[in-house]
Amino acid sequence: MFMIFWIASYPKSGNTWLRTLISAYYYSKDGVFNESLIKNIGQFPEKKHFQGFDYIPKLVIDTTRFWIKAQERINKDKKIRFFKTHNVFGSINNRKFTNKENSIGCIYIVRDPRNVITSLRNHYELDYAKALDWMLNNKKYIYDYEKEEEFSDFQFISSWENNYKSWQSQKEIPLMIVKYEDLMKKTYEIFTEIVKFINHTTNNSQKINKLKIKNSVNSTSFQKLKDNEIKYGFSESVKSRKKNKQIPFFFLGPENDWEKILEHDLKEKLNNVYKKNLIELGYKQISK
Repeated sequence: MFMIFWIASYPKSGNTWLRTLISAYYYSKDGVFNESLIKNIGQFPEKKHFQGFDYIPKLVIDTTRFWIKAQERINKDKKIRFFKTHNVFGSINNRKFTNKENSIGCIYIVRDPRNVITSLRNHYELDYAKALDWMLNNKKYIYDYEKEEEFSDFQFISSWENNYKSWQSQKEIPLMIVKYEDLMKKTYEIFTEIVKFINHTTNNSQKINKLKIKNSVNSTSFQKLKDNEIKYGFSESVKSRKKNKQIPFFFLGPENDWEKILEHDLKEKLNNVYKKNLIELGYKQISK
């Protein structure tokens, strides 16, 4: 029985913000977000999913042998669960990440790569050249480096383009693609469409609760999430590898504007590299 609903994206594309909205709507009575709610949406893969499986923790891709078996075990109770992932929709050594038997649907949130690069640069403490290398690396993977060579939460993210295209082109599971920028501009309207898609895909016959949607949107504004992180911290922020402090998770948000932030040469380079994708997604081209 397929019961996993994926919230998928390339890193630093709005996945966390989307999960705050979804968790506020589906896991609270009134739609008002608090950080404990986001814990209802787990990450896959993660170490706990492979307990009891005979994998080698220090071998980078070994858990891929158990991706499908782990999902089958998750789905045994036939409950619908949301899972975040940055993994591509694809295979490693003929081991599929997921399949239609285990997945009921997916929302893929995509963000202008010219804005992704600045968020990547901040989060992973890179310069722009290294951040672009990341985004172009077809063999790129990530894992929790704080776990000292424990690769159980290994995610194969590939390149920005491959990640996006792998989900966008698959035909196995129902998919809704959401542009981060659209969600930012018309949060109430787009989130309403997201809830409709989730309910339809999961055969949830409950009427749309407009007040809950309004509360979910209002309580997860970027400024509110940023203020809460400053006051109380945020469970998904990471510790700097260069300084003894946490890296702010909620960084620039709507202020992350490639036209204002990036140098002209980098703008041109990104525009050339991603031209086809930018046109396909309806993103503005560079001004000459």
